[in-house]
Amino acid sequence: MPPAVPGPILRRRRLGTELRRLREQAGLTGDQVIERIGWASASKLSRLENGRSRPDPDDVDVLLTLYGADEEQRAELTGITHEAGDMRGWLRNFPVMTQQQRAFAELEAGCAEISEYNPVLVPGLLQTPGYARHRIMSAAQVATEAGDPESEDPETEVRARQARQSLLTRSPEVPRYTAVLEEAALGRRAGPPEVLHEQLVHLCEMALLPNVTLRLLLRDTRVGDWYLPPTAFSVYRFADPLDPETLAIEGGFTDVMSTEANTLNRYKVVFEWLCSSALSASDTLSWLIEATGRLTGTAVESTVAYGPATAPTQRRRDSGRLTTER
Repeated sequence: MPPAVPGPILRRRRLGTELRRLREQAGLTGDQVIERIGWASASKLSRLENGRSRPDPDDVDVLLTLYGADEEQRAELTGITHEAGDMRGWLRNFPVMTQQQRAFAELEAGCAEISEYNPVLVPGLLQTPGYARHRIMSAAQVATEAGDPESEDPETEVRARQARQSLLTRSPEVPRYTAVLEEAALGRRAGPPEVLHEQLVHLCEMALLPNVTLRLLLRDTRVGDWYLPPTAFSVYRFADPLDPETLAIEGGFTDVMSTEANTLNRYKVVFEWLCSSALSASDTLSWLIEATGRLTGTAVESTVAYGPATAPTQRRRDSGRLTTER
C-alpha cells in the first residue's frame, strides 16, 4: 500500500521553500550565502532552493546555522531533509513503480485533495487494467514507429498504475478526489466493447466511494464563454498547508509540474468552469449505468441509492441486468 506521506520530490520542494524563506529573513542574497560558506557554485544553492537536487544533510545543517534557525525549525527541516533524500526507501512501497509513473505517484502520495481533468482519456487513477493496457500498448506503438527504444514492459506499467490507485481506497487517510470525465473518453474509439464495459462498471463503483466525485462533461456542452480546455491537468493539495499546492499538466509524451501561483490559479478557474458545465455527480452515475447497458444492448437498472458508500461496491448480474449495490 502506498505511503500516506508526501514523496521525496515534494519534500525537496518544501525544503527549498523553507530554506529560501529563512535566507530572506536573514537578509542574505544567494551570492552572500555562497561566499560565506565557501561553496564553489551558486547553482548548488539555486538547485537546493528550487527542489531540483537531493539535499545533503550536512549542507542543510550549514545553511540552518548560517540563517540562525531555532531548534524547532532545525528539527523540522532536518526531518524533511531525510525524507527528501530517501528515494529508495519511498520506492519500497511501490515495488512495481516505473519511471514514467513515478512523478505522479510522488504527487499523489500524501495528498488531501486531487482534482483531475482529461479531454480524451479516463484518468489513470480510474482506469481498469484492460483500459490501461490499451492506452499503454497504443503509446508504445507510437514510440516504435518513431524509432525510440522500448520502454517498460506493458504489464509492469499496468501493475504500476494499479499500485497508484490504492490511495483512493486506503484507510483512513483517503484523499478527496474529483474528476471531470469527457464523454469522448468513454467512446468506442477507446477500446473493444468488453474493455469499455469493464471500464464503465468500474467507474460506477468508484462513483459510490464517499471520497470520490465524478462529473461527466457531455460532448456538446458549452464551457464558459465557448472555452476549450487545451490539455489534461491535475491539481494536488496536501494535508500540510506548507507543502506547495502543485499542478501537473499532462501532455501526450511529456508532463510539466508547477507550483507557480498564477499558473495554478488559472487552471483552478478552468476546473471550476468544467465542474459547473458537467453533469452533477448523481446524473453522472445514472449516465454511466445507462451507457453500460447501451454498450451491451441490455436493459440496465438505473435506480441507484446515492450518498456516502458504507461498504465496498458489489456487482450482481441477473438475467442480463446490472444492479449497482452497496
